[in-house]
Amino acid sequence: MTMAKMDLAELRKYARYELDVLIEHRCRAGEDPYDFIHDLPTVDELVVFELRADALDARGMTAQYAMAKHAARSALPDAALHRANIAKLEYDLLRDIALEHPDLTRTVWTLLGTVAE
Repeated sequence: MTMAKMDLAELRKYARYELDVLIEHRCRAGEDPYDFIHDLPTVDELVVFELRADALDARGMTAQYAMAKHAARSALPDAALHRANIAKLEYDLLRDIALEHPDLTRTVWTLLGTVAE
């Protein structure tokens, strides 16, 4: 079953579990939660990331997206074009997520602010 077909409560349950695992892993590695907890994504951010990955996969664009992200960080002459294309795609994907899951709208708009940077 794809993430998009799950209800929001179930998506949040899986995201909370994933976040708990990340926290436990870092604590067992000797890190102090005070030093890293504020850098971790929220449960809703993890849900949006998973839904975005699912949407990319459904569109058959996962590999293209990864290659464009890599090219956007390069010093190639067309890096700015890749950044613009990724920003447009991210906007479209995140907007669709917000429309499909209105409870995630605030998180989507927060993430859109980081896409524009």
